[in-house]
Formats: sequence, structure tokens, C-alpha cells
Amino acid sequence: MNPRELREQLELTLVGPYGVRAADSRGRLTEETPCEIRTDFQRDVDRITHCKSFRRLKHKTQVFLQPEGDHYRTRLTHTLEVSRLARTVSRALQLNEDLTEAIALGHDLGHTPFGHAGERALNRIHPGGFRHYEQSLRVVDLLERDGQGLNLCYETRMGILNHTHGAPDDTREATCVRLCDRIAYINHDLDDSIRAGLLTDEEVPERIRRECGTRNSERINRFITDLIVSSTDGVLRMSPEVQALFDYFHAFMYSDIYTNPIAKGEEGKVDGILAALYEVYSAHPEKLPEDFGGVLEREGAERAACDYISGMTDGYAMEKYGELFIPFAWTVK
Repeated sequence: MNPRELREQLELTLVGPYGVRAADSRGRLTEETPCEIRTDFQRDVDRITHCKSFRRLKHKTQVFLQPEGDHYRTRLTHTLEVSRLARTVSRALQLNEDLTEAIALGHDLGHTPFGHAGERALNRIHPGGFRHYEQSLRVVDLLERDGQGLNLCYETRMGILNHTHGAPDDTREATCVRLCDRIAYINHDLDDSIRAGLLTDEEVPERIRRECGTRNSERINRFITDLIVSSTDGVLRMSPEVQALFDYFHAFMYSDIYTNPIAKGEEGKVDGILAALYEVYSAHPEKLPEDFGGVLEREGAERAACDYISGMTDGYAMEKYGELFIPFAWTVK
């Protein structure tokens, strides 16, 4: 047997009855010759890791816009944290780690510059609306590889699409990523909030400090351990007590952190930047990169403009805005 076939044999033991074995995948949009070394889900991991959209995540806002400091999360570090948590849960529950990792690494590829502020702006601006999870699927299906897409497996694609709200026919691996995404962001966003001085350790609600711990690692361990222990018969869940604790933690983050006027004070400018870019590129599609020619021809200038802008990093969006709207100094020679 070649290495892929050997791995597929091992998955008969390593992947339990509720996981998806690579040999049982529902396949790709376009059929391909199997790799001799990697399973189909391993190939998905590699394709996502090496794509341009993945690399751009390092310069996209997670929550805090333009923070001063090197230790705040970006969209890339968030993605990596979700991947590690989800793989831990997946292994403990005998799910397919490779499928879990592929979904986790790809789940935010469609996120806009400037975090959720950018998503809300594009949702208001673009006539068809904008949801980052739908854009993530669009990235892997249509936009990467100069319009060819990554041709990922069905299970990876649906896990990416449904990572925010879930779907009735989710794989357990997809559910694992969705839950770990939520666990990751409330914990690391609290950690970043304390680092930023938005609140002190002592200002974290007493219930969270008492029942979750006072360190980021303790809080994450509380939820991940309970998720693993409480997930039985193929149903991934936390215990009722810990779910209630999570819901309390989640509500606190939305009431006190995600709407904090200091952290969110600059977000009002995002609408103006993205609206101006959208107006220019939808009215003057000749200014779009050649990569978007296929989208322009098939779906029109507004869709192409939305795709281009949503793929920008924070810095690139501001650079293009500057080029288009801010006069540059000149001299007479």
C-alpha cells in the first residue's frame, strides 16, 4: 500500500463511528486522481495553508482595529488557535483530525478587512448583502488560483460554509470547529481586552474568575475539557452548567467588550473607506485587477468589486483608499 492507502486503513481504527473517514468523502466539485501520499482531507489542509487568502489573514483585524502592539490577535492567529483547539477535541472524540483542521483553517478566509466592522459595512453597501461565511466558501470555490478555486472536498466546503450557525447535516468535525471557534474568540478577546487596558483582571466578572479561572489557559481548559467529557453518542455539547457559564461569558463580551467605545471608536471610519472603494470599483471595473475578469464577466462589476474589497488586508484597503482619494505631493523639476 502507498502512504495514502495506509493512512486510510489506519483511519478505520483512529476515526470512530461518528467521524468521517477520508475514503468515505463525498468528493470534490471536479474529480481528481488521488494523491499517493496524502488523504483527500490532508490535501485540503495543504491547499488552504498555501493559498493567498490564508496568508492575508495575518494582516486582517480580529476584533481590535489598529491596536498598538505586537501581541494582539489577528485573523490568522485566531484561525490557528481555533485549529489547535478543534484538533484537540477531534482527537479526544475520535473524529477525523485532518477534516477538522481543514475546516478550521478555511473558516475565515472570506473575512473582510477591519474585522466585523468591515463585514457590516459590505453587508450594507453590496446589494446582495455580505456574510463572511458565504464569502469563505466563495473564496475556496471560485476566487483562489486565479478563478479556478481550490477544489476542496464536500465535507470541508460545507464545514466552512456553516461554521457560524451550523446546519442539520453537519459532520461532527464541522460542529467541533463551530464550537471551538466560539470558545476561542471569547477567551482570546478577553485576553486582548485586558492587555489593551479596557478592563483589569479584577474587573472581569467574579463568576467568570471563580468558575473559569483567572488565566486564559484556565478559561479555555474549562470549556474544552467539559466539551470533551460531555459529548456522548455522537452529540457534541457542553454540560448544562458549563453551557450556562459559557452563555454568561459570551453575553458579557458582547455587552462590555465588543461595544466598548474605546476599542470601537475608529470603526465609524470603516464605512467611509469601504463605501468609497466600492463606489469606485463598481463604477470603474477597469481599475480592478485582471484576476477578477472572470467574476466581472459572469456576475458583474458590483460582485467583482465586493470580492476584491473583501479580500483586502486592512493596510491594503487604506493604501488603495489613499491612492484614489488623497492627493500626493508633487514637485516641478
